[in-house]
This record gives sequence, structure tokens and C-alpha cells, in this order.
Amino acid sequence: MLLSIVAPCYNEEDVLERFHAEVQKVAEELLPLGHDVEFVYVDDGSRDRTLAVLERLAGQDPRVRYVSFSRNFGKEAALLAGLRHASGDSVVVMDADLQHPPELIKRMVDLRAQGYDQVIARRTRTGDRMTRTLTARLYYRLVNRLVDVELVDGVGDFRLLSRRVVDAVLNLTESNRFSKGLFAWVGFPGTTFEYTNALRAHGRSSWSMRGLLNYGLDGLLSFNNRPLRAALYLGMGLLAIAGLYTAWIMGAALINGVQTPGYVTIITAVTGVAGVQMIMLGVIGEYTGRIYYEVKGRPHFLVKATNTEPAKDLVP
Repeated sequence: MLLSIVAPCYNEEDVLERFHAEVQKVAEELLPLGHDVEFVYVDDGSRDRTLAVLERLAGQDPRVRYVSFSRNFGKEAALLAGLRHASGDSVVVMDADLQHPPELIKRMVDLRAQGYDQVIARRTRTGDRMTRTLTARLYYRLVNRLVDVELVDGVGDFRLLSRRVVDAVLNLTESNRFSKGLFAWVGFPGTTFEYTNALRAHGRSSWSMRGLLNYGLDGLLSFNNRPLRAALYLGMGLLAIAGLYTAWIMGAALINGVQTPGYVTIITAVTGVAGVQMIMLGVIGEYTGRIYYEVKGRPHFLVKATNTEPAKDLVP
């Protein structure tokens, strides 16, 4: 049985060799159990010497396969490239910054042997700031009321996938990819276990608050059209309110005579409705923009350097 370890990398030159040493130890432990291991690294257009480190690792270890992008295309593109180039019977997806403990791979392999197609590591929020924990919980509670798949708080990309799950994900050719949702959408039997997230071995996370917000919006919009339905319901509600308000004004005029409505009420109504219209226009624009990118059919990434070929060239 061949196990592929897929690790996207972005500016990880300071930790990459240490990470590879750790996963090599895991590979040595799995060898007596009948598992060969290959390492698939994807350099997502790093600005440091990440590619040079990967080339050196490939020269030292023939099991190392790497792909380097022409620029930074984002983690979703890097995950897709890693899955395309992984030829294993099972694939482990993890970060290269050592926040995903490599020693958990053996536990994943043991659970895979029990017949699970997805073995998912769910991190606890031990040590997180209270504000971040509360924000995440509120986000997942909101999203799971709207999207067509279940997204679990603490579940990320760190997981083991069987070959049929990998093939199913690769056959989804959409441009606007949200892997966490795609993994949930394809289904197949899975299990989850918890672990405590480790600190980054070096540097700081490249995720900014704006990036996290955009990622959250991707999750909200990628698997449902309910915001558009909400716009319809909201419009109908505002129309009903306007009708009731008109009836009230007419009734008051018939009973008390014609009076000039309050200036504050009119301004509040106009500005409030205008704000709602702009929000709904933005929602429609988001969906239209996604259609625009899908129709263009551009590749998800461009490769600058590699020492391997795709295991399965299922999509352009």
C-alpha cells in the first residue's frame, strides 16, 4: 500500500527540512506495517528559498515529489495540485508548518484500515483567544443553517483520504473551490478524532483577518443559493411593510385629515432600504462573479518547476 503525504508550502524554507525529517520518521514506522510512503510538496509561489529546499530534499530522498507554481495561486490551488500528483492508495493532506502533528498520521492509517474513506483530524480550540473561539462557533452555527453540507468547527484540511475520495474530488472541476466543503460533499464513510493544535515551528500565519473573512464568505456562498432566496423574501417583506405603512397613512388622513409625514421616518426608511438593496446587489454580484470565473475556464494554477507528472490528469 502506498501512502501519499501532500503538503502545500508558502514561504516555509525555515521549517521545511524539519517537517520532512518528522514525516520521514513516520514513514519508517509505517514501513514494517506494509506501507510505502511518498512525499508530495506544492510550493505555492513562495518568495523565499522554499523551492531550493525542495530541490535539495528531492536530491536526498527519491520519494520526494514537488511542484512549484509560477506565482501564488492560493491554498486551494495548492491542494488541488497535490491531489493530482499524489499516486497513493491513500492520501494525507497536511500543512508543512508542523501545526498538524505528523505523529497522528499513524493513527489515521490505523483508522483507514477499519474501512473509513475519510479520517478527519479535528483540532480543539485549547489556547485560542476567547473572541476567536466565539466568532468561529457563531460562524459555523450560521453556515450550517444555510449550506447544503455540514461544516464542523475545528475540522480543516488535515485528513486522510482514500483513493476513491481523491478521485471524486478531482472530478469536481469547478474553479471556485472550497476544499473543506468539497470533502464533505463527496461523502463516503468517515470518522473524526480530536487533537490539540501545535504552535507554528517558525514565523507567523499568512492568514490575515481579511483573508479569513473572504474564506468564510467562500464557504457560505459555495454550497447554496439561499442568500439569493433571502433577497427575494426580504424584498417581499419590505413590500408588505410599505403596503401596511401606506394603508396607515391613508387611514390617518381619512380620520384626522391630511398631515405631513415625519421627515425622520422618511429618511430612515429611504436610507435603510437603500442599504438593504446594496447588500443584496453585492450578493448577486458575488454569484455573478463566480459564474464569470467558471465560464472563463482558466487553469487553477501554472507550474514553474516540478520533478513529477500528475498521477491523474482529470481536469485541465
